[in-house]
Amino acid sequence: MNEHIKYSANFKEKISEYFPISEESFNLLENIMSFKKLKKDQVLLNFGQVSKNIYFVCKGTIIAYFTDDKGNTYNKNIFLEKQFAGSTVSALLKTPSEFTLQAIEETILITINYQHYKNLIYSNKELNCFYIAYLEKNWIIDKEQREVSLVMENATTRYLKFLTDYPDIDKRISLNHIASHLGITPTQLSRIRKKLKEK
Repeated sequence: MNEHIKYSANFKEKISEYFPISEESFNLLENIMSFKKLKKDQVLLNFGQVSKNIYFVCKGTIIAYFTDDKGNTYNKNIFLEKQFAGSTVSALLKTPSEFTLQAIEETILITINYQHYKNLIYSNKELNCFYIAYLEKNWIIDKEQREVSLVMENATTRYLKFLTDYPDIDKRISLNHIASHLGITPTQLSRIRKKLKEK
């Protein structure tokens, strides 16, 4: 099977997890999407750049990070296979992105122009339903659960949940990235991993 055909199928499958769309509606998306390949460490979107696209990760990993005045870097998010990625606020408001998007593995993306995407959402009922379901799940439900998790769950529980969601991720990306994503220091993560190995 051609890789692009496989990735397109994964893309449609992911969309259907939120709302089942017809082949006709998906074809509308296919008409405005393209594939993009990034090398490891290649920047997809720079801090201060206005985002014009949204992305679907077919293969690899993208991190969203920002840097403070002292040069310290903090991960805002990690986007892995079969996840949507991008600076949505920047694309929506047409304002400079407040973080950088960078590939930390060789990565293949589906890229869609955000304005064309919005036009489809407004004109197609199925895609509109998908968009609403996606926003509710990712920007309300998941966001609230993550905020609660950071306060109510200890770091070990958060790490184990992360490994359950993404098996072998610790063999693919650095522990620094994982620690930042979990809201802990690399030293704390190393202690957690050591204790888990001792059990």
